[in-house]
Amino acid sequence: MAVARPKPQVVRLTEAAAERIKAVMAKADRPIAAVRVGVKNGGCAGMSYTMDFVAAAGPHDERVEDQGVTLLIDAKAVLFLLGSEMDYKTDKLASGFTFRNPNETAACGCGESVAITPAKPEANPESLGANA
Repeated sequence: MAVARPKPQVVRLTEAAAERIKAVMAKADRPIAAVRVGVKNGGCAGMSYTMDFVAAAGPHDERVEDQGVTLLIDAKAVLFLLGSEMDYKTDKLASGFTFRNPNETAACGCGESVAITPAKPEANPESLGANA
């Protein structure tokens, strides 16, 4: 009889990312239930990350709870984001959310887009950094 293994968490948040999301949600002028994270085609490297504040989950969203924040992962993006870590960085000239994604194969010079190869469905979560 096959034993089900635990489902890996698609995306993890750093403390800085979680705190920034909580701060933005607290100041919002409309109800926000979660942050939807995904990827879209475009940019010179082929894909870019997307983030939207949403009032409700979609029927096919993957729900991730991390550091007191609810993330909704667009179903079409799960294999592209599997094992990723979302961070929030501030430096002298800019601030914003960044992704460390083991599935990225290239990035453009301007930092706006990436090339991502989908993770294999049978991928081992330890090899994707899901237990970090």
